[in-house]
Amino acid sequence: MKVELDNVHKEFKKGKDQKLQVLKDINFNIEEGEFVSLLGPSGCGKSTVLKLIAGLDATTSGEVRVNGGKVTKPGTDRIVVFQEGGLFPWMTVKENVAYGLNLKKMSKAEVEQKTVDGLQMVHLGNFADAYPYELSGGMKQRVAIARALVMDPEVLLMDEPFAALDEQTRLVLHKELQNIWRKTGNTILFITHNIREALTLSDRVLLMSTRPGQIKASFTVQAARPRDPADSVIVDLEKRVMTELEIEMEKVLKEEFGDDYSLKTDHLRSGDHRDMGSNI
Repeated sequence: MKVELDNVHKEFKKGKDQKLQVLKDINFNIEEGEFVSLLGPSGCGKSTVLKLIAGLDATTSGEVRVNGGKVTKPGTDRIVVFQEGGLFPWMTVKENVAYGLNLKKMSKAEVEQKTVDGLQMVHLGNFADAYPYELSGGMKQRVAIARALVMDPEVLLMDEPFAALDEQTRLVLHKELQNIWRKTGNTILFITHNIREALTLSDRVLLMSTRPGQIKASFTVQAARPRDPADSVIVDLEKRVMTELEIEMEKVLKEEFGDDYSLKTDHLRSGDHRDMGSNI
């Protein structure tokens, strides 16, 4: 399913008479079956873009289209996985995964089969009767992904789904997500602050500017799959993305600390995995 954003603007009210422009002239497409990541400094509007595609918010002007149809409300063709899985604590893993299916009034046999298939896809079949409090953070996110996948979405929207996880768990889930994407052929938009994560997962990485957010650059990732973060193609591309992102970071920091502030002189650097969001 193809996603198109055509000259999208978004403003929020700020006080009685003021408006805050969050997005300006956003134009990009995500082709059917493509995995695209969105990077940018905090506050640039990444999550707002995702919500517009999901139909959870409306544009101020411009259009968001999915398969040629204008997005005006949420739909089961577009499912969101948030940073916090949002599992129901009183339900078992199996009941959480089946929740959306039961709302569709499917037969019990069909709900059962889809739920079992979803749990197997994320390797949690042995935890079907467990409750969320019994699971690790990574397992909870796998349940959230399974709950999204069983709905057979054509577009999977992921808003920093691995941000709160430790690095080892994150690497495992990178492999899981790539395997799932190859099997399902979903169109995926993935929001992250982590450059290496974006390059490891994506066909293409879009870099947004500071607010009002615009698409500043697009990077096609031509590294072979399955991806190795140490691949020279990814390492070289990471440097290019970092250079562009540091320019935007400088703007954010000067706005906060004044024109005398500089990334170079103040030695602000990202972490080992280029997670720029940890510094602002």
